[in-house]
Amino acid sequence: MTTNVGFNRFMSSIGDRAAVAAIAALEYDVRRALFEHVRAAPPPVTRETAAAAVGISRNLAAFHLDKLVELGLLRSAFGTAPRRVGRAPRVYEPAPVELSVRVPERSPELLAEILLAAVIEEGPDERAADTARRVARERGTELGTAERARLRGGRVGPERALAATADVLARAGYEPRADPDATLRLRNCPFHPLAGRAPALVCGLNGAYLEGFLAGLGATDRVAIEREVEPGGCCVRLRPVR
Repeated sequence: MTTNVGFNRFMSSIGDRAAVAAIAALEYDVRRALFEHVRAAPPPVTRETAAAAVGISRNLAAFHLDKLVELGLLRSAFGTAPRRVGRAPRVYEPAPVELSVRVPERSPELLAEILLAAVIEEGPDERAADTARRVARERGTELGTAERARLRGGRVGPERALAATADVLARAGYEPRADPDATLRLRNCPFHPLAGRAPALVCGLNGAYLEGFLAGLGATDRVAIEREVEPGGCCVRLRPVR
């Protein structure tokens, strides 16, 4: 007899702070044992079976399993197998997430996605590097368009454009810092150390990505992208065009 559980399966990632909390939670021996049991055991894993597997009470297992759900490491739902008495038991499975903590933050996944798309989408008369820059610009444009929609349209002046850009790039790990002259310096390169291995390619993709973002935001004539050489930082800086 099979038990169907209402889980939607997709891969996602969680932010650094949440990842730190989740990883720290696994320092508890009982919690780690429960987590490893749920990952290894065939579904469905109930509170009763998990408790028996690690040698603790059902109530204690329920507490720690629900804490793992709260931290994003597990997912839970009610099984749909028929029972003679009461409702179906709560069951658990591993959450489809990847945990990683990077200090400072890096984004190799974005770079990998751009390069993969470039390989797939390369035109017959297009150089691979040109395709990669085109794809990077398209991805940046998508992000900028989404941010413009969030701002509910309207004219985007230099100050508003830089503020929106700083907010988005902060979430992407660029660590933006506004100087007194309103120039936005990006103190972290999300693609380091890959940028050190192929600076012309990676910095070109980064510049194209940011150009696309400003285009999607509708601010290409209000924010200028300039080359910036600063050890450990991003290869560009942004300044308002007044």
